[in-house]
Amino acid sequence: MELIGATTLLLLACIVFILLIITQARKGKSKGRLPPGPTPLPILGNILQINAKEVFKSLNKLSEKYGPVYTIHMGMDPVVVLCSCDAVREALIDNAEDFGARGHLPILERFSSGGHGVVGSNGERWKQLRRFSLMTLRNFGMGKRSIEQRIQEEVQFLIEELRKSNGQPLDPTFYFSKAVSNVICSVVFGDRFDYEDKEFLKLLAFMNEIFRGASSVWGQIYNFYPKVMGKIPGPHQKMFNAIDGIQEVITTRVKMHKETLDPNDPRDFIDCFLIKMEQAGTGVRVEFSGHYPTPCMCVTLTPGIEYQHECFNYAHTVLQMPSIPTERIHKEIDQVIGRNRAPCIEDRSHMPYMDAVIHEIQRFIDLLPLGVPHKVTRDMKFRGFLIPKDTTIYPVLSSVLQDPKQFKYPHQFNPGHFLDDKGKFIRNDGFMPFSSGKRICLGEGLARMELFLFFTTILQNFGLWSPMSIEEIDLTPQMSGFGNVPHFYHLAFIPR
Repeated sequence: MELIGATTLLLLACIVFILLIITQARKGKSKGRLPPGPTPLPILGNILQINAKEVFKSLNKLSEKYGPVYTIHMGMDPVVVLCSCDAVREALIDNAEDFGARGHLPILERFSSGGHGVVGSNGERWKQLRRFSLMTLRNFGMGKRSIEQRIQEEVQFLIEELRKSNGQPLDPTFYFSKAVSNVICSVVFGDRFDYEDKEFLKLLAFMNEIFRGASSVWGQIYNFYPKVMGKIPGPHQKMFNAIDGIQEVITTRVKMHKETLDPNDPRDFIDCFLIKMEQAGTGVRVEFSGHYPTPCMCVTLTPGIEYQHECFNYAHTVLQMPSIPTERIHKEIDQVIGRNRAPCIEDRSHMPYMDAVIHEIQRFIDLLPLGVPHKVTRDMKFRGFLIPKDTTIYPVLSSVLQDPKQFKYPHQFNPGHFLDDKGKFIRNDGFMPFSSGKRICLGEGLARMELFLFFTTILQNFGLWSPMSIEEIDLTPQMSGFGNVPHFYHLAFIPR
């Protein structure tokens, strides 16, 4: 009995000692006056207040009690949450420099090999990589006529594939994925892939697994406890295997490029990275060392592809709803473009309704509800609080896209959110599907161009029909975490 009593006391003493260490560590990290929030539990933080199946809904719910700026704890680490258009704009735009660093997100750090890509890096590394990426993408046509021609060419391949269905219902998921992927792949790898190319299909499967894994419950738990979850079995390990798989594919491509590299005639993004490494020689910056081309390519390639892929999947389901007058879209296409020429980006300024529909689709589907975390670069006074340097910030994009101050019908699909009384297209400050400020998505311009040209060309050539009844169409996400993942569905493309 004495032995049991001594063991119990020793165990209690160890627990108290650990809790004291945790408390002291938290005090060290949380100096300043953070916004109020739910009381965290030791070690667990606020995990019990967060529904891992619908993280952004939990965060929005907490904002009703604590206001648009509040604090939660991810495990032992404090996170400041911004939950309104005004709060997000004040941080990311009005204080862009102070809120411009990338915050802690274990899944992203795992994907970018510890923050070596342009999405996950900070400081001078981020500046160098972003400058290089923007310059290289522009040199290969980003924002120019040449990239528009690539998109027009690719959408014609897609149209031909859809025609082969002869109006029969099909699962369009990988059709859209193959098409939008080929545009950025042609920039990164130097050429498009055939739709049946095995390496291409493997690459797309890896990307899809990463997006779904990051959006799953297991992915959210990993973000709370990465060291523990990284070592135990579970469905999240498929995501890690996919990350390793995509890195292996890109590493192989990098090796192939090295063998045929001509420094005077770069073919693609990979060649430009390799030339940058050679030019720097022994004085190469760590951003352009031989260790980091693969993670740089991964985070350049994957996010934009998955965003547009899932956007197309969701959008064509949305367009089946009875409140969507697709005949108005067809009428505008026929009046401005007709049936005999391919749509071009110049048409967008003459097609306000189509432009409004595409904007409203992105707002309504709310594909990346949490955005990607930021962190403050210095001790920061914000709305009467003092946020310590390096504190992670969650600008909840869902709260911006559904802000009732910005959108009259925040939970309904309504293209009128982007149209004035005369039917002309108008911008809205609450439209932030690509985030905002210094960390706005690198590929925003390409994504906007692709969405317009793909949507317009598909609807120029086809009417859409779903074998499901209106009551069966489910627009709620199949899973919701880092992203909102739509349900699988079938759709018929009826030639016009």
